[in-house]
Amino acid sequence: MQYYDSSVSKQLPELFNYFKSGIEDENKNIGHCILFWGADINLQCALALEISRLLNCTESGSEDCNCLNCRWIREQAHPAVKIYTRLDYKEASESLSDEESGSGGKKNINVAQARGIISELSVTSDYHRVYIFCDRDEDGNLLPLNKFNFPEVTSNALLKTFEEPPQNTTFIFLTNDKSDVISTVVSRAQSFFVPAENRIEQNYELAQNILDNYWNIERNNVLDFENSLLQAVEDSGAVEVFEQMQNYLCMLMKSNFENKLLFQRFLNDIEHIEIAKRQATLTPPMQITTICENLAFKMLLK
Repeated sequence: MQYYDSSVSKQLPELFNYFKSGIEDENKNIGHCILFWGADINLQCALALEISRLLNCTESGSEDCNCLNCRWIREQAHPAVKIYTRLDYKEASESLSDEESGSGGKKNINVAQARGIISELSVTSDYHRVYIFCDRDEDGNLLPLNKFNFPEVTSNALLKTFEEPPQNTTFIFLTNDKSDVISTVVSRAQSFFVPAENRIEQNYELAQNILDNYWNIERNNVLDFENSLLQAVEDSGAVEVFEQMQNYLCMLMKSNFENKLLFQRFLNDIEHIEIAKRQATLTPPMQITTICENLAFKMLLK
């Protein structure tokens, strides 16, 4: 099944430009461990493959580049770019204990596979190696990582490699929520929320007044920010306001992707808003005053 989608640069222009800028930096200024989270695993995988293509392109990096590496990645045939799931590269050893193999068989990415990765990385490569960790079913449909298909024992076997990988090696994890991956992996990764759809052309009128230049608001004005947020939520509904806030921050990311610190702040705040949106839709929902208070403090008290 083909997972590459060249339209990802248009679906996720902020994230695409952020990584493209980092890769084109003379020091290849992107993390060696990257965690994508959100509802659309296919979109995350397409972005991961496009990052892999940019890392390995031998020419301009343009979307229509026809160098051998770019062609290989579009065809998902590159020897150094692997989508790694419990059903791929399954060299499980019969000598593994039940703890080492997790549930055994094809139920998870197991320790034998982790050892295979470590062994593979001990051999030098002329390419930039990218391991994209996720899950898939027997029909080839991509699924998110969780603590069952990527168990702690497997994660722990790879922690040192994640922390100090060989040169020109990048690990990318795809999941629905950061809490679905063990904290020791999350702490070693640069995390990015990947929205399920392009929000750039959507409305953000309600959010603009709240968020205008919010990163320069003094800490002692956090209560004023919280009150403005709460009033908007009471007038228009939590989900509508939170989605418009995400739309507005996506617009800001697009125009500030070269400012790494500000871009990362907007990205982190989109994650905070996503959490608030989930809290507002719980059954029964959390108190909206508590949700707005928590969100305001997370966004302003940096």
